[in-house]
Amino acid sequence: MPAEAYPVLSPDQLSRLRTYGEARPTSAGDIVFRAGDTELDLIVVDEGVVEIVQVATVDGPEELVSRFTAGHFIGELNLLTGQTIYLTGRVVEPGQITHISPARFRALMAEEPDLSDLLLRAFIARRKRLQRGAGARSIEIVGTSLSAASLALRTYAARQQLAHLWFDSDSVAGQSLLKVAELTAADLPAVIMPDAILRNATPGELAEHVGLSYRSTGEEVVDLTVIGAGPAGLAAAVYGASEGLSTILLDAVGTGGQAAASSRIENYLGFPSGLSGNELASRAAVQSEKFGARLFSPCKVVSLDVGGDSLRVFLDDGTAISSRAVIIATGARYRSLALPNWAQFEGAGIYYAATELEVRACSKQSVTVIGGANSSGQAALFLAGRGSTVTIAVRHHDIGSGMSAYLVDRLQAHPNVTIKVSTEVTGLAGTDSLAGIELRNRVTGETETIACTGLFCFIGADPETSWLHGVMTDGDGFVVTDQQLLPGDLPKCWGSIGRTPLPFETSIPAVFAAGDVRSGSMKRVAAAVGEGASAVRSVHQAIGVQA
Repeated sequence: MPAEAYPVLSPDQLSRLRTYGEARPTSAGDIVFRAGDTELDLIVVDEGVVEIVQVATVDGPEELVSRFTAGHFIGELNLLTGQTIYLTGRVVEPGQITHISPARFRALMAEEPDLSDLLLRAFIARRKRLQRGAGARSIEIVGTSLSAASLALRTYAARQQLAHLWFDSDSVAGQSLLKVAELTAADLPAVIMPDAILRNATPGELAEHVGLSYRSTGEEVVDLTVIGAGPAGLAAAVYGASEGLSTILLDAVGTGGQAAASSRIENYLGFPSGLSGNELASRAAVQSEKFGARLFSPCKVVSLDVGGDSLRVFLDDGTAISSRAVIIATGARYRSLALPNWAQFEGAGIYYAATELEVRACSKQSVTVIGGANSSGQAALFLAGRGSTVTIAVRHHDIGSGMSAYLVDRLQAHPNVTIKVSTEVTGLAGTDSLAGIELRNRVTGETETIACTGLFCFIGADPETSWLHGVMTDGDGFVVTDQQLLPGDLPKCWGSIGRTPLPFETSIPAVFAAGDVRSGSMKRVAAAVGEGASAVRSVHQAIGVQA
């Protein structure tokens, strides 16, 4: 087994790990944990052998995943995420194991940095192996590739790093799976798991079944609730949790925000070769969970009550979360074009992201990217690099007005890319999926129809603040903060506090805003990360004053 994923611990490392747990004797045939269990312990094998198996599913028998002997530890990323156990651990040779409870595991991660790093590297490596191996059979998603609902499920599973398999219902394997699971086209998209089949499944239903939806730990008042898991929200969760604040991060869709839609970010500090937005978000999510932040998605916030002794965040199911401070990092929602059949083609040729999931559907075909910002340029280069013939349509007469020079240079030099400035999309063509579009030159008025199996829309976004009431926003809906607030903008409660708004603080005390949702923000990933981290410093000052 690979050393990084399955390290053999030294006697010293084993000794230190055991001090956090409880030793238990084992007998052959004992079940250490079972698929579906919600109690997640880190387990150290002192003596004997434990096998991890993927239990039988509707389309396959039980399968061995891994085998642990003395000196190994058992666990993976669900120890951090809280995901329900999806494999079964069974003793095949008697001996002894040490159970480390979730609370003691958190203490271990905080107090033993070298062990923490070793465990974290192994967890990440194991999840990657599980995603490529038998463990992926624990979640099987089947649907049509021309379905927005199917794409939403696949996107959620990918962003949450869930071990899963995708089956196109039109493929031979997909048809076989539908037959053995007794599913019809009316049931799609569906999620097939060892203990359940979800028909017409949604990301929310999948999250609830695998234990990733919000779970209260009681009548607690958390220190910090972060709303929105884009770069700003993830940074706030990392810094909040690492600095000792009990932190909850909520997102209506999944981790990453708009950044996760970027195929490649090349101007982010410290990554000269670039990285995908989804990779950046995944790393940040694990990092925040390492420090004890609790992440929940999809988890839609519908209102914020600012009138009580503590702030109360309400979810769409009526759940209320009490919090001493709140950071709003909901970012913005994608704009679309007001064209007939636009909604019909969403997920069936119209996309708001250019990651591997979307690109597979139209690889080496004619596609169009609309928009003149960096995200558009990155998407066009990614698509062109996969062999597609790319037209990039920009309404402005100069593509360089909103895009970094290095991207403009690469687009102009790429043989698979055609740039059309002063151009807009005015029509869509196709039956079950997008087949072509009409383009109009805004200067000459001339129109042309071109083949297009994928239309990638990056035309900006509107602030995600329609749910937010009582907090001051500007004329465009972006949240106003700190020095942008005039004395007359502040409610009377500020008089008893004896201070003015802190950096990133809104018109309501202890409510902050960071990232794209904030009025005047730079709309760059690095800037959003900086704002999220900086807002946490103000949180400390605010709740210190209120304490």
